Amino acid sequence: MNSGVGLIVAIVLSIIVVVIASSRFKLNPFISLIFGCLVLGVLTVMPLETLLQSITSGFGNLLASIGLIVVFGCIIGTYLEKSGGANAIACRIAELVSQKKTLPAVTLLGATISIPVFCDSGFILLSGITQDLAKATQNKKSVLSLGLASGLYTTHTLIPPTPGPVAAAGNLNAMDALGVVIVLGLLVSIPVLLVSIVLSRKFGYKLETEDMILPEQGYMSNIPKLYKALLPLVLPILLIAIGSIFQLLGAVPEWLSFICNPTIALLVGAILAMLLLRPKTLDIKQESKDIQNKATRVKMNTEWFSLALKTAGPILIITGAGGAFGGVLKSTALSTEVASWLSSGTSSSLMLLIFVFGLAAVLKSAQGSSTSAMIITSSILAPLLPVLGWETPIELALAVLAIGGGAMTVSHLNDSYFWVVSQFSGIKTKDALRSYTFITGAQGLTVLATILILSLVLI
Repeated sequence: MNSGVGLIVAIVLSIIVVVIASSRFKLNPFISLIFGCLVLGVLTVMPLETLLQSITSGFGNLLASIGLIVVFGCIIGTYLEKSGGANAIACRIAELVSQKKTLPAVTLLGATISIPVFCDSGFILLSGITQDLAKATQNKKSVLSLGLASGLYTTHTLIPPTPGPVAAAGNLNAMDALGVVIVLGLLVSIPVLLVSIVLSRKFGYKLETEDMILPEQGYMSNIPKLYKALLPLVLPILLIAIGSIFQLLGAVPEWLSFICNPTIALLVGAILAMLLLRPKTLDIKQESKDIQNKATRVKMNTEWFSLALKTAGPILIITGAGGAFGGVLKSTALSTEVASWLSSGTSSSLMLLIFVFGLAAVLKSAQGSSTSAMIITSSILAPLLPVLGWETPIELALAVLAIGGGAMTVSHLNDSYFWVVSQFSGIKTKDALRSYTFITGAQGLTVLATILILSLVLI
């Protein structure tokens, strides 16, 4: 089973093993992926020493390229959430919008917050905003909840530094093209968000919800100023985008290349996010002693930083396991086999994008995790791109976005985010399946259609 149809059967069986192990037997995705590596190696009659080397090198190489980026991204997200920075952005939007503009504003708010903050945390954090906005603007809460949920979901799989797109880019050796991924991801997000708004209004108008008792944000007495909340989010993205633009234009000065490197850009964002922790956000009485003030700040900073690392840890090991799976795949004859099936030209580009979208969609629907689906799909795709000649930043970015589009198709009962949306919005499960699940399917297909059009224009 090391060539031809046998090789494809071996790969399919190993993927099935990963899906069943994680969904049916509830094994951690990390263990499931490593077990899948072993199954693939055995089925393809790979020498055991080669199999072990492929697993360890694949794991280490991927973490070397994206490990710090994931950690810094989690720091930004955690500090924005805990300091009230995300809430500052939400409150400002709430002040500016009118009744007719509330749904687009909430959807855009979700898309903005989900770039650094996980969509699950973002929805929990902002659920109270939708509840209050619905009452203040005479909108239906179900409409705003669906808009927020779909907005958060859009950038969760399309725009770095969210871990899924970063991991996919790392697997595809596209970290140098991360700025292009961000720019094209923003472009692709526009039609996706428009579809989300239209369908959220259509489905949400027919639904009834109950007011939910939401978790209190008791860690602060006020929230940071808007510009301070936006800086950790906007500045890293701008730096990465500027670096990518200069790369496309030609030579890049060494100092600019250093500053605009994704790792350094995210480090700058992480430092700015950590500065959001101030003594007066801790609700300490004015008469408290300076020493108590300082001690409380140190304690809170330690807790938030530890939470950020706890968030990053599972992502890193699962991502590394995906790299291990990719390393085993690269040691097979997969790239040679696929290269002989796909001819060069526009048609092969369209076929490849449709293939990776479909594979990511199957994995997402089967096991529920968008991030895992992106990691596994990019691991499979990684050895194919060089053989097919996909090496330019635009081609690599389109591949990452195709994977991201598939990884949002669809969210249903086995997805933790589905339950966050339904429970915190007060939407009944059957209604969430008829509305939110349908919307995520439409979002994914919109991504596919958009990137296919872009591929015809740009490749």
